[in-house]
Amino acid sequence: MIRFNAGDSNLEYLRSMKSSPTFENILYYTHDHEWINFQGSLAYVGVCAFKLTGIKQIGRIEFDDSGDMKRAGDLLAIIHSGEYKIPIHMPVDGEVLTYNPELSNDWRNMLLQQPEHIGWVAFIFPHTLYEQNGLLSPEQYQAMNKPIF
Repeated sequence: MIRFNAGDSNLEYLRSMKSSPTFENILYYTHDHEWINFQGSLAYVGVCAFKLTGIKQIGRIEFDDSGDMKRAGDLLAIIHSGEYKIPIHMPVDGEVLTYNPELSNDWRNMLLQQPEHIGWVAFIFPHTLYEQNGLLSPEQYQAMNKPIF
């Protein structure tokens, strides 16, 4: 796994790529409220705002370091907020290239503000490009989370 520190030029590249106009913000979702954003042969992975509902502050984020190769459903990280522990899982099979180092410091609460944009958790190399098997399209995810009255 690649480890980045604040100020690292490679981290600056990841930031610029994520915020560049060419960044495609087409997210696919899991039934457990994680998202993946494919960017060519790589992808960003994160947690949906819906899964973070009610969380006011993140105490810490514990990244799983049991190995870089993960299967869909494997644990990526755990968000700790008071008594709550919110697991984040890998949406597809692949290799974790790096975790977002800004989530390890005082910027971790940006995950609450923009979880589906700049609040990515991991940058991965999916085993199958654009693997959408078992994932929900934006329309399907929105329909799944529509309030029922």
